[in-house]
Amino acid sequence: MVTQFDEKGKIFTTVISKLPIKVLIQLPTNQVQGEIHVRRDGRLKDELDSANKYIAVTNATIFSQDGTKMITQCKFLSINNSQIIWIIPEEELVPEEMKE
Repeated sequence: MVTQFDEKGKIFTTVISKLPIKVLIQLPTNQVQGEIHVRRDGRLKDELDSANKYIAVTNATIFSQDGTKMITQCKFLSINNSQIIWIIPEEELVPEEMKE
């Protein structure tokens, strides 16, 4: 890690601090649960709208298309943004007991 100080003592570093957001992602053939890392002052949408063609998902679990059967788990998964049908932050999901 490179750290630099300016004349006023402000710290500059090449490390970008990000926070993990737990998400559920629907793809054409699978669902993925995992974490997408977002800049501290950013939004999930900002990460999706970036110029990057792929989005990194950590601590991922891959399910069947309807989400009923777990297929595999991995620590890192890269998803092509063009394959994302929808994405929901886990905090926005409605618990089963609250569904009608």
